[in-house]
Amino acid sequence: MSVVPFFFDVVAYSAIFVLVVLGLGIIASMMGIFNFAHGEFVLLGAYTVYLFQQNGIPTWVGMIAAPLVVALIGLILERLAIRRFYTTPIAAMLGTYAIALALREAVRALLGGRFYNVDSPLVGSFVLGDVSISKWRTAVIVITLIAMALCWLLLTKTKFGLQMRASLENPALARSSGISVSRVYATTFALGAALAGLAGGLMVPMYSISADMGVPFLIKSFLAVMLGGMGSFEGSIAGAALVGATSSALPWVIKPVVADLLVFVIAIIIVKFRPEGLLSSWRK
Repeated sequence: MSVVPFFFDVVAYSAIFVLVVLGLGIIASMMGIFNFAHGEFVLLGAYTVYLFQQNGIPTWVGMIAAPLVVALIGLILERLAIRRFYTTPIAAMLGTYAIALALREAVRALLGGRFYNVDSPLVGSFVLGDVSISKWRTAVIVITLIAMALCWLLLTKTKFGLQMRASLENPALARSSGISVSRVYATTFALGAALAGLAGGLMVPMYSISADMGVPFLIKSFLAVMLGGMGSFEGSIAGAALVGATSSALPWVIKPVVADLLVFVIAIIIVKFRPEGLLSSWRK
């Protein structure tokens, strides 16, 4: 494989992975829990695009709808069940794991255990000299950069971002200041779900959709959040870039199973020497 297309393949996968990790990291940092249904939110985003295509609606419309649909599902789940577990993180993990199983098996029943493909809204490649670069992979990278910029602006430059940080630092003080912490939590959870849904929508033209497609994303996203450090926007991106790049690049040179094992070994070594995250010294 030529170096440039290979580089774009790695960056495109890493870009999708960044969106997943950002969503999980926002939820984990804000609420102190790991959402074990986050991989299924990726699946739901992909499945939304698939349903739109099956009903004759353009793929790009499905990709716009995916984060909105998954955000709504996340909001409903947060209001009905997940909000009851905030004071008990272990119960939250068990509860979200049960939700993940239910969502996955529901989609499996609808898909029939088969793999399906979704058409790309951008077909073809850019030709630069003797090198062809996928238009859709390029679009994925650009959309991810825009989403990252919007998230950063939301978290650092808006009133809601200030309320999020206040609720994270001291929920009791935030409540006494008139902030509806419950509403902030619900909105934050919906935002994290929306990012996962967007990632799922963007990835389906590149990868086949199946009921189990979200599971690897959950495991590696958990790893990336731990690498980046809880409560760090930049750390989540750094952790996602490292895990995403190694996960997509290593299988080209070694067996996929060995590649996955090596990713975990690298992560364990980093966590051993930087338990507070990759950018802990930079944040100080």
